[in-house]
Amino acid sequence: MLLNPFYPLTFLKISSLKATIVFLSILLIKSNLLRLKGGLIGGLFALILISGIFASTTVALGSLVYAYRLKKTSNLEDNKIQDLETVNV
Repeated sequence: MLLNPFYPLTFLKISSLKATIVFLSILLIKSNLLRLKGGLIGGLFALILISGIFASTTVALGSLVYAYRLKKTSNLEDNKIQDLETVNV
């Protein structure tokens, strides 16, 4: 059985190919994780913005309803202008 004189070169080619495949796989996984992380952060930010808009709209509508009910339930007698006189001491 004869040894192949080019065996060390073949071994280096195969080893470098395996290392390249592992390195590219790590980069692919990293890019997918970064994309997923960015999507989650963006989605969370959008959810916070939408909930803030919803909360401010709810507060504004509630204040309008409260003002309308106050105006509706107020009596005309309570709102009469009183003629006040000065007091001399």
